[in-house]
Amino acid sequence: MAKTKERKKLKKRLLHKYRLLILNEDTFEERVSLKLTRLNVFILVGFSVIILIALTTILIAYTPLREYIPGYSSVRLKRQATALMFETDSLKRQLDINQQYLASIKRVLTGDVAEVNFNKDSIALTEPRDTAGLEFRVSKEDSILREQVANEDRYNLFDPASPTVSFSLFPPVKGNITEGYDADERHYAVDVVVPKNEPVKAVADGTVIFSEWTADTGYVLIIEHGNNLISVYKHNASLTQSQGDLVKAGEVVAIAGSTGELSTGPHLHFELWNNGYPVDPTNYIAFE
Repeated sequence: MAKTKERKKLKKRLLHKYRLLILNEDTFEERVSLKLTRLNVFILVGFSVIILIALTTILIAYTPLREYIPGYSSVRLKRQATALMFETDSLKRQLDINQQYLASIKRVLTGDVAEVNFNKDSIALTEPRDTAGLEFRVSKEDSILREQVANEDRYNLFDPASPTVSFSLFPPVKGNITEGYDADERHYAVDVVVPKNEPVKAVADGTVIFSEWTADTGYVLIIEHGNNLISVYKHNASLTQSQGDLVKAGEVVAIAGSTGELSTGPHLHFELWNNGYPVDPTNYIAFE
């Protein structure tokens, strides 16, 4: 009996009618009048919430707005992120290579290199061969051919071809060498006395990889050639080529002078580097 009374009481509360009035504040004129019950209000609010949730779900699932919600990303953004990751990795590798390259150029400029001593005339084979069981016989035809070739070379007006010469170097300047190449004193260059404003020329075709001013050696130019060869020109009065320029053998690349704190007069400080190690330029170039 008590439960029935409570149900009737609850039903009465839910279905009890109320009037919602909207009045003009100045004239108290009735503008809008609505009859509402608590049940109607609950139903209206419930439907509004359901519609709002449905619209939000549709916007998230089928529109680009979901890309701005944390945790959601489109396939296009994932592909872009993957491409950027690979590009960043490639850039990092290239940056490491450039840093190593700049470090080698810095060693060329400062002469900070460990000397490598080896005998070029007697290099042992890495894989020794056992020739004890081999038998060599000189045939008559071989002796005749050797004698014929020797006679032809004796009266040949042209120099025989030499397989050891793969390229020639153009002298950058002509003059007397005041200080030669001395690895023991860490002087990896030759100092050639020249008149002031003497043109300095490239020793071979190549690309200018450094063209700047330094406090110790003044205007410095470095050219990268083929065969892993680098030529360095220091103490110049001015430079006629910039970094990245392509030069030809014999082309003027600088004007000789006496710039830098380590210079005592007009001269060219010239260095040759092969595979990252200094070599004596007088072995390849005649300066006088």
